Amino acid sequence: MENTLWNLNNIYESFDSEKFKNNIKTLKEKIKSLYVYISSADALSKSEVIKNYIKQTNDILEISSMLSEYALLRLSSNSYDNEAMKYYDIINNIISDMEKIKALFTSYIKNINNIEEIINSNKYIKEHEFFINEIKKKSLYTLTEQEEAVYSKMRSTGSVSWEKLWENITSSLKCKFIENGTEKSVPLSELRNMAYSDNSQTRKNAYFSEIESLSSIAPQAAFALNAIKGEVINMCKIRGYKSPLNMTLIDSRISEATFSAMISAIKNSLPYFRKYFKRKAEILGHKNSLPFYDLFAPIGENSVKFSYKEAQDFIIKNFSSFCPDMGEFAEKAFNSGWIDVYPRDGKTGGAFCSNIHSIGESRILINFTGSFNDVVTLAHELGHAYHGEQLNNETPINSDYPMPIAETASTFCECIIKNNAVSALNPNMALTLIENDISDNAQIIVDILSRFIFEDQLFKAREEGPLSADELCSIMEEAQEKTYGDVLSVKHKYMWVCKPHYYDAMFNYYNFPYAFGLLFAKGLYGLYKREGNVFVEKYKKLLSITGKANIENIALTAGIDITKPEFWKESINGIKTDIDKFISLTENLI
Repeated sequence: MENTLWNLNNIYESFDSEKFKNNIKTLKEKIKSLYVYISSADALSKSEVIKNYIKQTNDILEISSMLSEYALLRLSSNSYDNEAMKYYDIINNIISDMEKIKALFTSYIKNINNIEEIINSNKYIKEHEFFINEIKKKSLYTLTEQEEAVYSKMRSTGSVSWEKLWENITSSLKCKFIENGTEKSVPLSELRNMAYSDNSQTRKNAYFSEIESLSSIAPQAAFALNAIKGEVINMCKIRGYKSPLNMTLIDSRISEATFSAMISAIKNSLPYFRKYFKRKAEILGHKNSLPFYDLFAPIGENSVKFSYKEAQDFIIKNFSSFCPDMGEFAEKAFNSGWIDVYPRDGKTGGAFCSNIHSIGESRILINFTGSFNDVVTLAHELGHAYHGEQLNNETPINSDYPMPIAETASTFCECIIKNNAVSALNPNMALTLIENDISDNAQIIVDILSRFIFEDQLFKAREEGPLSADELCSIMEEAQEKTYGDVLSVKHKYMWVCKPHYYDAMFNYYNFPYAFGLLFAKGLYGLYKREGNVFVEKYKKLLSITGKANIENIALTAGIDITKPEFWKESINGIKTDIDKFISLTENLI
């Protein structure tokens, strides 16, 4: 019997369990104790204060992450779980008290002039050197203790509540879909998966059903989005950031030089992707341009379907080809009840991985339908989990990595799966796989850029006041026009409604990190192909330090300078080669 529902018992058996109740109590006590301690810090030894703050914060993170992840996982797998919704609020409210403590400690660090001397005076502090230096750097943008506490409390009834509203209306949305003359009601996640169908009418019907369904909730989503982005804009101004993008780059530990080099390389690559879209349009019988509903249409032989067991075996085999322990890790995840597999009513759409550092495990949510794309998605999320595995020996503080690097291990696992699969398939299926890979890359390069442009324009427009759903749709269409150019004949103006990353006030611009992850991973995979097994330990080392270094220094451990355009151009060149190969292989299809 397939193990297709995740098991959360290793975290907590229920909200009524003694362990859960005791951890709630312990969390409150530890936060209160740390506040009292930091409040009297001026009378104590600076090195002792810093060491004890780090130790107690690590303890608090161990407990708080278990509590919050348990509630979130329960809610993600069942949006109707009112108990999970209640405790998610309660836990976030308790955790929010850490903000005033962080503000106190940041103020404390800000006023220390000999911080390097103190860091070097104690081994435990030295292990958290990056963490302390980041606090020192970010102290320029930190508010007073009272202001941080107020904002944290207000956020729980502000942006967090608006985000939960969005999650509720999208996960519970019933979409009307006509199949073989019969109307049925399907979840949004299932409808969006139909974009990969080999039946052109199914794709088209699903697209227009999705547009109609999203239009019905667009006004509510617009209210949520305006509230969330308005909050972000106000807080950026209060803290002294130049803009939300400036804040994101600082939080992401990425320099403007690296960001600019990557974006410039991406923009220069757009004509190559347009060549691909034009050829795909020709194959599908469109004239020079492609409607959005055919962006994901399969090309070539698409008869391969995977059972969940076949997907597991495929992933284990190919992960093992990189290194045995990665294959063993995937097998452990499959056999230990870490994964919630199939779509169902009330379940969040898409996919994600939650690394639960305190128990050294992860939980993965996917919506598996048997396509090769689903197999890749599963490998992607297992990559996140493998990243977490490499951090198990680090403290919680030193396991907290920034957004751009978050997509590296996951995308690297995609590279393993896709590159190994090409050589194992017949020519027709190999063509399908190459096209699938280009299509995925186009989403992460072209469509992600459009989503970045949309969010950037949204922030600028929101400065003047809230935007209507129609105005948001116009901005989205304009953004798609800038990246796809004239090869996209029918756009998706409601993309802003269905993408979750727009609705988290703590993770703005969660779009370009996917492009970073793809191109950085491709660069790393290219290094692996050149170096062979020597690269494996280098890769594990790279993942293990992602919580205690900036992105430029993380890349340097593999000998890569990501501030230079050359690295990004080289990563994109591999995609260009695939596009040229696709065009050559499909000459007889038009």
